[in-house]
Amino acid sequence: MKKYGIMAAIGLIMASCSQTETKTETIKNPDGTTSVKTIETEKTSALDSATIQNTVNTAKEKLNVAGEKLDEAADNVREDLRTKKRDTVR
Repeated sequence: MKKYGIMAAIGLIMASCSQTETKTETIKNPDGTTSVKTIETEKTSALDSATIQNTVNTAKEKLNVAGEKLDEAADNVREDLRTKKRDTVR
C-alpha cells in the first residue's frame, strides 16, 4: 500500500515538471509595416534526480514511523482486550 502512494506522488511530480508557454509579439517595422512573431517557450522545473530521491526517502521514513505507531497502537488494543477478557472471566 505504501509503494502505491509513493509511486503516485512521483508520477504527479514528473507530470508537473514541464510547461509550455506561447507569446505573440507584434513588431512595427521602420517602413511602417507590422509583423507578428510567435515565441514558444518550454519551462521545466529545476528538479533533479537527487532532489526526487531525497523526497522519496523522506516520505519512506515518515511512512515507516507512521506504520510503527499503528502497529504499536494495534498491539496496545490487543493487550487491552486480553486484559478485559481476563477481568470479566474471573
